[in-house]
Amino acid sequence: MNRGAFILCMLLGLTLSVQAQVGGQRGFPFLELPVSAKQAALGGVNVTAGAHDVNMVGANPALLNEKMDNQLSLSYVGYLADIKQSSVAYAFHHARYGRWAASINYLNYGDFIQRDATGMEEGRFNVNDYAFNLSHARQVDAFTMGATARVAVSSIAGNQAVGLLADAGVAFKHPEKDFTVGLAFKNVGYQVKHFEGGQRQQMPWDAQLGLSYKPEHMPVRLSLTAHRLYQFDIVYLDPNASGQLDENGEEVKAEKKLGDKIARHFVAGAEFVFSNNFQLRAGYNHQRRKELRLDNAGGGAGFSVGAMLRVRAFELNYSSAFFHPTGATHYITVSTNTSTFLKKKSS
Repeated sequence: MNRGAFILCMLLGLTLSVQAQVGGQRGFPFLELPVSAKQAALGGVNVTAGAHDVNMVGANPALLNEKMDNQLSLSYVGYLADIKQSSVAYAFHHARYGRWAASINYLNYGDFIQRDATGMEEGRFNVNDYAFNLSHARQVDAFTMGATARVAVSSIAGNQAVGLLADAGVAFKHPEKDFTVGLAFKNVGYQVKHFEGGQRQQMPWDAQLGLSYKPEHMPVRLSLTAHRLYQFDIVYLDPNASGQLDENGEEVKAEKKLGDKIARHFVAGAEFVFSNNFQLRAGYNHQRRKELRLDNAGGGAGFSVGAMLRVRAFELNYSSAFFHPTGATHYITVSTNTSTFLKKKSS
């Protein structure tokens, strides 16, 4: 217990000592996107609601546990236009080397027309991102510590940028109650190769702290996660945006408010656990709502909903996340435990 608490304090100290990074200047931004239906349904940011979903290892490597052993999971996301994202994840336990998980994330932006300086079509090219991840976790009393090694590649018409990154996390699970606290440092690394003709970019690193709690006699598990811990003020106000007119007809520019600064750091999620075979989920991301809503309408921006249905050896997860008032992004994840098929085959 003391060893786990010491590691948790060390990671918290690292959070406070790291300097902020300027938004819009970081490479591999696709690494900040949720890849599975469960994570998307809970608001896109969550470091504690792991359970048996191997995809949540990408949110916090310390969530890797024995319930994920031999689980194979496939996820698919359809964004706007031809942008599509897919991933595959698998977890296993080795008697000598411990518990591991591996995954591959792939994001394709579709085909583009290549033109010369005069506008003449020269051909077509594609743009895609992908990442290879290998995670390992070890439990010490009520604490689990995990780490992920990652290789990220961004490719534009054959011009590639490559980064080496890592995640580190720790999770505390109460031995008697359904209560979990998690801390994760995401995408800490270095761009070993930048785009030809470009500059080396900083990595999309983040520090996230959260908790999940399910009251004993209530069928709901609540989660609250704080992100961007390295920078207090993450509010952006467009200096060129027109302000509202006051009673004298003078323009009043929007100002940053303390409550908004604090709220943008938090993502809330809820899992309605009706049974082991059926769940409903919902989430709210305040920063997403404030940044992606329209000036005159918010719609469902920032909200997300989802469901889980287990049929025999397969588990189907679906979620709908509203990034913008005009529509939602749909996530589908299908998982199964490969040991079930191996037992049937051996028998």
